[in-house]
Amino acid sequence: MNALAAHAATPVIPAGRLPSAGLRAQALWSARMRLLLLLLAFVVIALIALVRIVSLGLGGNAPQRTSLEEALLPPRGEITDRSGAPLARAFPAYAMWFNPKAMGDSGSALVRSPAEVAAALKAIFPDIDEARMTKRLASGKSGYLRRRILPEEANKVFALGEIALEIPRETDRYYPQGTLGAHVLGYVVEDQGGKLGMEQVLDDRLSHPEMRTKPVALSIDVRVQGALEDELRRGMLSTNAIGAAGIVLDVDTGEVMAMASLPEFDPNTAGAAGAVNVFNRATNGVYELGSTFKPLTVAAAIDAGVVRDLGRQWNAAPVPVGRRTIKDSHAMGASMNVPQALVHSSNTVTARVADELGPQRLRRAMIDLGMDRRPFIELPARGKPLWPQGDWSRVTNMTVGFGHGLAVTPLHLASAYAAMVNGGIWRPATLMKLAPADVPQGRRVFKESTSSKMRQMLRMISLYGTGRSADAPGYRVGGKTGSAEKAGVGGYNKTALVSSFAAAFPMDAPRYVVVIVVDEPKGTIASSFQRTAAFTSAPIVGKLVPRIGPMLGVNPDNGRDVDISDLRYLVDKGE
Repeated sequence: MNALAAHAATPVIPAGRLPSAGLRAQALWSARMRLLLLLLAFVVIALIALVRIVSLGLGGNAPQRTSLEEALLPPRGEITDRSGAPLARAFPAYAMWFNPKAMGDSGSALVRSPAEVAAALKAIFPDIDEARMTKRLASGKSGYLRRRILPEEANKVFALGEIALEIPRETDRYYPQGTLGAHVLGYVVEDQGGKLGMEQVLDDRLSHPEMRTKPVALSIDVRVQGALEDELRRGMLSTNAIGAAGIVLDVDTGEVMAMASLPEFDPNTAGAAGAVNVFNRATNGVYELGSTFKPLTVAAAIDAGVVRDLGRQWNAAPVPVGRRTIKDSHAMGASMNVPQALVHSSNTVTARVADELGPQRLRRAMIDLGMDRRPFIELPARGKPLWPQGDWSRVTNMTVGFGHGLAVTPLHLASAYAAMVNGGIWRPATLMKLAPADVPQGRRVFKESTSSKMRQMLRMISLYGTGRSADAPGYRVGGKTGSAEKAGVGGYNKTALVSSFAAAFPMDAPRYVVVIVVDEPKGTIASSFQRTAAFTSAPIVGKLVPRIGPMLGVNPDNGRDVDISDLRYLVDKGE
């Protein structure tokens, strides 16, 4: 009975229900499983990311930019001068496009007649040819009517109410300095890339997605470039010359601080059809540069030991060589020493110095100075020298000695003069800004003692010789004039001169070379009716140096100069 009572008292648990302790255990187990699954998911994601990072690192593949990031990149890299002033940049612009199907295939493309629309566009753009625009609109052919228009001009076109005149927004290449440095920069043609100049040289870098975000700094100083072009233009126009070229070169690095060729062109308006005046006289023009070669010949002779005593008298009479006779422009006496020959620019004495030096040694000196090949510069337009082939004859050697029979570019001359005054080291010219560690070591072409002696003689020429008009007070300019008749069919053209002046400053510690070339100057009031370099190219240097000196960190100092007392005695001797 007791057993039955006890059995009856035991509670009966309904089916489908568990004790509270079992519920808690099941819930805890489920939570642990969910946490474990979450942790496993995180581990899997982390492993996938790690594998991706390792694969990218080993494969060298950069992550792809999103379309938004790509849209924010400049379409083409910026070019600046050495201080960061913009020379070329991409910017959003507007164009005017004619879409004859803007109103559908039926009906006229224009609301008004082509003549009326052309007249309205003429009022907005005064430079357009109204008759040509009328014909263009009447043709019904789609295409650009104008590639670059200002926002206010775009608003005026919109106000005409002609649906066929569309104003698409595009990215354009803009040169904020206008024509300044045009031959250095070149220009860009849409869908074709850079043309001419550094735009062509740097095309891959400027358009590369990973590199175009960083501006490219050139060696050019925009202030020096502006001064050079200004003075060069004044000199060219005042003598009615057909063209001119100028270079300012750092003698210790080879960096081109300024380079100009006139007449210039506007890279903002150049297009697929090209531009006029793209010929670069500084790097592509090949000229016989006359007496500017005489110091180079003398330097080679000093280096070789042919000229040891500067007081030695050399025969100054005309030199018969084969069928020709080498003469001076005017009688200078029976004999002269080398300093006198440079001051008075004697052909006869320089020819005799070259003759004693010999063809092999003078030829070797010119090769060392790079005169036998295209100039060293990044630009694609580089003129090939007219170099005498084979072994040089005696007459070739003597005429090359005073600047005839060998035609080179103004850049050749600038690099040679830099080597002659900087201690004797030749370096290639460059249009890229160089860090101190990137300056090329160069090669020795003259002894340091020879360079020192040539600095004295170049300074002496500017003080007492044909380069007096190039002397700028306080800047210790030294240099040499050169006037050469242009070679043509059948011989030399006596009415067409190339006048040049090659200079350096300050001559007690040279930092910059300046070369000015004026192509076919005429005798005018400004040049005292003379065409030679003393009256045409040298004065340009005299006006330019005081302008650019302070910009380049060279300030006038009348308390310093090159000691030329010993040479002055030799020049005065016998006069």
